[in-house]
Amino acid sequence: MNRKTFKSLVAAAMLIAGMVGLQTPTQAEAMKSSFIEVGERTLVPFGWMDFCNRYTGECAVQTASADIKLTPGAFRRIAQVNRWVNANVKARSDHEQWGVVDRWDYPSNGMGDCEDYVLLKRRLLIDEGFPAQALLVTVVRDEKGEGHAVLTVKTNQGEFVLDNLREGVKPWTASPYRFVKRQSQTDPNLWVSIGEPGGSSPPVVASR
Repeated sequence: MNRKTFKSLVAAAMLIAGMVGLQTPTQAEAMKSSFIEVGERTLVPFGWMDFCNRYTGECAVQTASADIKLTPGAFRRIAQVNRWVNANVKARSDHEQWGVVDRWDYPSNGMGDCEDYVLLKRRLLIDEGFPAQALLVTVVRDEKGEGHAVLTVKTNQGEFVLDNLREGVKPWTASPYRFVKRQSQTDPNLWVSIGEPGGSSPPVVASR
């Protein structure tokens, strides 16, 4: 199944599910966060480079950074995409699916690991008109120190996390993770470190 066909099926499923009409709480406190301080350039995950080799159009360099203007409607739409993907993709490791340690891809068969959830959320939000520069694939370490991936959404009200392991769109500071690195806003093929020095080269992202 190619990406265009997959996107069409996803869009149809979202409409059938009545997702557009769903209501999500948009209290003022839920729409405020702070900003992540990023550091120097760091290693690009192999999974992203391999993904770009297979989906070259998804990795185009942006002309400038751009944040999302976070209105109640925008927050609701982001939350709806997050909830729909979490509910409709079944967790499956790369080893189980592909017989490899790490492969980033769209969950076109309805199964995937953490990076695959992230990639689908990113693509659906771009299709909704949100700027790719504000939808940043991010590598973190969980409470056990294991690698994990989330989508960081950068807005004029701060930064929020979309996570397949937790429901809701949360301020990044409400996450239990240690943030390690993420894409640059100006070039998705450049990655920048977050947090403590020496934390920029995590192990292969765990399949979760």
